[in-house]
Amino acid sequence: MAEVIANMSVSLDGFVADPEDRIDHLFEWFGNGDVEVPTAVDWATFKTSEASAKMLRAAMENVGALLSGRRLFDLAQGWGGTHPMGVPVFVVTHEEPADWPHPDAPFTFVTDGLESAVRQAKKTAGDKNVAVASTTIAQQCLNLGLLDGVQVDLVPVLLGSGVRFFDNLDATTKLTDPEVTEGTGVTHLFYRVKR
Repeated sequence: MAEVIANMSVSLDGFVADPEDRIDHLFEWFGNGDVEVPTAVDWATFKTSEASAKMLRAAMENVGALLSGRRLFDLAQGWGGTHPMGVPVFVVTHEEPADWPHPDAPFTFVTDGLESAVRQAKKTAGDKNVAVASTTIAQQCLNLGLLDGVQVDLVPVLLGSGVRFFDNLDATTKLTDPEVTEGTGVTHLFYRVKR
């Protein structure tokens, strides 16, 4: 059965983007190695360390759907109609975009709430995972008890301010001890949410 896993590259002080939504420093690890990891799009072939490449390959093989919020969708300009993961994307939004230029792309705009989006994404993912690539959606999933795991790609940089990975949480959430993979310029930490 599909699990819902939030994943973000995060600074040591807890930010996933700077105040202008830039992610340059946090994404450097995607290009600091010599092992190629192709994605579903030509513009996003990663070159990482072997350890990071192994983790990325496993993650991509095990993702069957992706959840995004409308803000990230707009910032990424809808990934040009194809997300690098190459899976169906469910965008939680109050209103569908009027000018979406990729009507045949595997994007579903869910206007009836996060729980509906999670149900639809899990059904589509089947036995694979649902990746959450949005801070607000990850926070809401955690608050609603819908999040099963957290993948943190911890980058050794301090941003000082910006967009936090987890903010506005309703309660304390306990996590398991992490599974740790040491990459170059990044430490990958995977936690399960304790129920």
